Amino acid sequence: MPLPNGVDPAGVIHPVCPSAGWMGNRGLLHDSDAHIVRAWRLKAWITCRLSYKGWSRQPLMKPGRYTELFFLDEATALSAGHRACAMCRRSDYLAFKSQWLTANGFETNMLADELDGRLHEERTHRGASDAWRQPLAGLPAGVIVLSNDVASLWDGTALRPWSNTGYGNKRVPDDLLMTVNLLTPPSIVDTIRHGYSVQLHASATNS
Repeated sequence: MPLPNGVDPAGVIHPVCPSAGWMGNRGLLHDSDAHIVRAWRLKAWITCRLSYKGWSRQPLMKPGRYTELFFLDEATALSAGHRACAMCRRSDYLAFKSQWLTANGFETNMLADELDGRLHEERTHRGASDAWRQPLAGLPAGVIVLSNDVASLWDGTALRPWSNTGYGNKRVPDDLLMTVNLLTPPSIVDTIRHGYSVQLHASATNS
């Protein structure tokens, strides 16, 4: 069943998410009429399970409650700048934090608030540094880049165009050494490169 508030790899919120693998949270973003009126409220952008301990969020977008966001898969959520929730995805959060800290040269005792602050600074300054432009062949599988102005998943050998229902057919670039613009934030790219495992939509394995 289609859901509202689909988030694309650039972090933009759209009216509908036809295929959702995860839910997300950036705080209260909607007004009393359930219209999105802001892009974020909190610096803690998280990705949650669609269901947890039988808790019900129905109806969605309740007045005064956080706005439910939805993602095709974790690759999309990470590209948008969301990390795993420390409650409903505790093991994923601990793995992400550990890999992020090591990959980016930080101490292992960093608090979640500081981690979220650094991620927020990065995702609100997309493309601001050379780190956002990297050779395609050096990227780990599971990151999303811009290829011919199309958001595309890099699977390690080929590019697959992103859509809100899944990934298209793979395309092997003529030049694997070409420099591409990242959509997945550079610090998260380094985290994936360091070993964080990214969940992908089933269409990512299509021919």
